[in-house]
Amino acid sequence: MDSVPVDPLVRRHRLALNLCFAIPGVSLATWVTRTPDVRDSLGASTAEMGLVLFGMSIGSMLGILAAGGLVARRATRPVIIAGMALVLAGVGVVALGTGVSAALLVACGLLLIGAGAGLSEVASNVAGVHVERQMGRPVLPAMHGCYSLGTVVGAGLGVAGAAVGFPVPWHLALVLLLMTALFAYAIPGLRPGVGGTRTGEATAVRERRLYLDPRLLLIGGLVFGMTLAEGAATDWLPLLMVDGHDMPPGLGSLVYTGFAATMAAGRFAGGPVVTRFGRAKVLGVGALLTAVGIALVSFVDNPALAGCAVLLWGLGTSLGFPLALSAAGESGPDTAGRVALTSRIGYVALLAGPPCLGFLGDHNGLRAAMLPVLALTLMSAAFSPATSPRPRKAIPGPRPQQARADEERAS
Repeated sequence: MDSVPVDPLVRRHRLALNLCFAIPGVSLATWVTRTPDVRDSLGASTAEMGLVLFGMSIGSMLGILAAGGLVARRATRPVIIAGMALVLAGVGVVALGTGVSAALLVACGLLLIGAGAGLSEVASNVAGVHVERQMGRPVLPAMHGCYSLGTVVGAGLGVAGAAVGFPVPWHLALVLLLMTALFAYAIPGLRPGVGGTRTGEATAVRERRLYLDPRLLLIGGLVFGMTLAEGAATDWLPLLMVDGHDMPPGLGSLVYTGFAATMAAGRFAGGPVVTRFGRAKVLGVGALLTAVGIALVSFVDNPALAGCAVLLWGLGTSLGFPLALSAAGESGPDTAGRVALTSRIGYVALLAGPPCLGFLGDHNGLRAAMLPVLALTLMSAAFSPATSPRPRKAIPGPRPQQARADEERAS
């Protein structure tokens, strides 16, 4: 039950945001689960696939860097719509590039997906924090759960397509139709949101001040480590299982589906856990669970155990990003700017970090390439106390009668 009455328009806005989180999840999981087939179609090596993935890295950097300023100038709604349109266009270009075996075209499609995801998801996170305040309760974990649910749907479709050998271009085309229908349903429910009031100069000054906030930088470091762990699984987990643990492609994609499902379950069910144990403890334990999962996948030469360890990896990372965003929004004034900056750090790690792992994997194997990710998740565990709520100042009030009597006797 909601703690305060909620305007139906706010509920409709929340539903639209849920869909705008889910759609990029569907597109990315569809891509990930078909990467072995795309690699074979392109005839690319691991290093060459890393170069293809840099298309998404470049796009994500452009979208993420532009998102905060665009939200400040234009408000969240137009930024979300523009970003989602780029995601849909990118999926179409990737389908075309795969069909004609053109690696450059696939990279361009990934660039569009990355740019669109960067724009829409940063703006959606800012809008989500605003909805939290309007509804009087946390909603960001569930919104990110919708992203994970989208990855489960996309991964399930990908596993089915890979199992029956369905052509990747036609698979992507059908998924594109599904995402377009969902987005068309979401658009009318999107409200103007927040932003749209600052000049470019005022936005730049505020951002420079935020970069000097030590607590916000610690939260950013935590986000970087946790989202890199999520991105590493998103981009490389099927190939890691296939190349690192000799699994067949269908089983490797199924392991990724388990990762995505565990993340979705953790995000939808995490609210009561956070309420009972506190945000900082949940984030610290989650980072340690992630580290254990990555360590088992990297060091233990047992495919069955590695598949089970992936579930720890997914559960540990599930609440990292949404809880850190809530902590960033509460860390000081200018909530929208703080959430935008923290989102930017997270999406840089999520989308730009994993391609770099491809170069490490080409020389040392993908299992060894996960070791820097392991180190950064341990760093995130160390930074988790920074997400504790700020202590409230005690409000002076009348002293208890016994205390006054004791003071009078002492005097």
